[in-house]
Amino acid sequence: MAAKIVRLTAADSDATADVAVGLGFNCFSWRSPFAGDTTDPAPRELLWAEPDFADGDGRPSRSGIPLLAPFPGRIANGVVEWDGKRYQLDDTSGQGHAIHGFAPRNPWRLLDQAADRVTAEFRPSIDAPAALGQWPGDYIVTATYRIEASRLTFDLSVTNPGDAAIPFGFGTHAYFRLPLAEGADPESTVVRAPVEAQWESADMIPTGVATPLPAHDALAAGAPLAGREFDTAYRFAAGASTTELADPVSGRTLRQTFDGSMTCCVIYTPGHREAICLEPYTCTPDPLNMKAKGAESGLMVIEPGASYTTQIVLEAVIN
Repeated sequence: MAAKIVRLTAADSDATADVAVGLGFNCFSWRSPFAGDTTDPAPRELLWAEPDFADGDGRPSRSGIPLLAPFPGRIANGVVEWDGKRYQLDDTSGQGHAIHGFAPRNPWRLLDQAADRVTAEFRPSIDAPAALGQWPGDYIVTATYRIEASRLTFDLSVTNPGDAAIPFGFGTHAYFRLPLAEGADPESTVVRAPVEAQWESADMIPTGVATPLPAHDALAAGAPLAGREFDTAYRFAAGASTTELADPVSGRTLRQTFDGSMTCCVIYTPGHREAICLEPYTCTPDPLNMKAKGAESGLMVIEPGASYTTQIVLEAVIN
């Protein structure tokens, strides 16, 4: 895929962002100052990406901010059953399962751009015809990145252009670069995520059982990374709207704000330990099978002509 990279520049700071329109509309670089930091006001790279990502090499979901649609996470054996029909999805996990949808691994079309924003669209019937036959219907995803001061804002709209209802899920998979301050210990980074239960899984597929977090697990209040390894799906607490990463010495904080449509949080630590992913999802992994098990999967159903909209805001601040 051709990268079609668009650089965004903030009018009121030295912040920049690079978006690969042709590589899943992935924002793979965001260099921003921390609002209120008078000691070191220089922009810092806050996203992690593989060095050759912009060349189109590597896995689409392993750099920057992959946009996961029409489902986030894995679907067991790549099988979707909907409205009496069976759909077989490609094995994109290397383990026999489909993972993270079609949006991150296909080109998007540029719709509009300005110095501080860019808008693009993904529609399987146009941009990924082979994927269209692997899902119960077509859909139109329109997204915009905007940069200002120490903030990166992402707006998304999904519309069902067909004549039948379709299942849908969305999530982001941002790789937040660690540490947040030069010379800091990345393992001392405080991770805050307002989660209340962990979705049990077998071979990375949720079983449908959510186990309340033990009292000693301080993710909701904030706890140091401290060598913990994650590839874990959690259930957000009611009213959850923010995750944070914070450097305890400098006070540098990377805040992610989202709306109530996000019901699941996946936390992932890649093996290189140079980043951590705090991933808000509208639904659990394997949402259709979870729903069939009677679990509160969060699966959305978008009716013909209807739309779903959401916004995610990233902010670099001093606490």
